[in-house]
Amino acid sequence: MGDKPEGPGALALLDGVIDIYMPDMKFGDSQTARRLARARSYPEANRAAMREMHRQVGDLVMDEHGLARRGLLVRHLVLPQGLAGTEAVLRFLAEEISTGTYLNIMDQYRPCNRASRYPPLDRPLARKEYEEALGLADKHGLRRPLAAATLTAAPFTSPRSGNP
Repeated sequence: MGDKPEGPGALALLDGVIDIYMPDMKFGDSQTARRLARARSYPEANRAAMREMHRQVGDLVMDEHGLARRGLLVRHLVLPQGLAGTEAVLRFLAEEISTGTYLNIMDQYRPCNRASRYPPLDRPLARKEYEEALGLADKHGLRRPLAAATLTAAPFTSPRSGNP
């Protein structure tokens, strides 16, 4: 892991250089990461990178004007039917990083390109699925989740395929 460009070894070289990290946590389990993104050992490598980033910059710190000055802000895209492994991602953040982690829980998933080949990725995220993800953040004691302002109920239609 340490020899990969995004691994902790490369990240250690940035210690003292980067003020704010804003990484994604895409998948909570290796099987799904391998199947959907062809990413071997994604959760393990991603978690090691999160630990290193947090070691360097800590929880996100804002100034008196609400401007981020230093810290970690994690992004997580919720996928239909729990495919992103949201609970595993949130549990990891709460137990191994910090319950004070700024977490952007994103609801923007829209099926496009070859998504029709990978049900349930062939449909938009349901409001209930997103609300469950927010509930999981609360369940795991994450105190700083950033929820999406709105979740549109209308299905997205890909201009390429015409499929929702």
